[in-house]
Amino acid sequence: MTIPESPLLEEPFEIEITDTIDLHSFRPEEVAAVTRAYLEEAQKKGFSVVRIIHGKGIGVQREIVRSVLSKCDFVKSFRNGDELSGGGSGATVVKLIST
Repeated sequence: MTIPESPLLEEPFEIEITDTIDLHSFRPEEVAAVTRAYLEEAQKKGFSVVRIIHGKGIGVQREIVRSVLSKCDFVKSFRNGDELSGGGSGATVVKLIST
């Protein structure tokens, strides 16, 4: 996945698409674009469930992620991570609509 160009990023870069993305290395200003790009690529690759790790903190990144999720027409549902999927409230598990 190529992260879209942004005035905040010095140059675009590639990220391998797996069923999990960890957003800790991104600034809050980058989280929405990275999340959207990741979800689009994950759906293209045929993932039905993905996990987005945003951290617990005070919830800023979680709210950004969930705002993006609520606007994606190919997101079936999302919820907090749990002990089985990992992450608790520091991760969001997302079900994607199949293509």
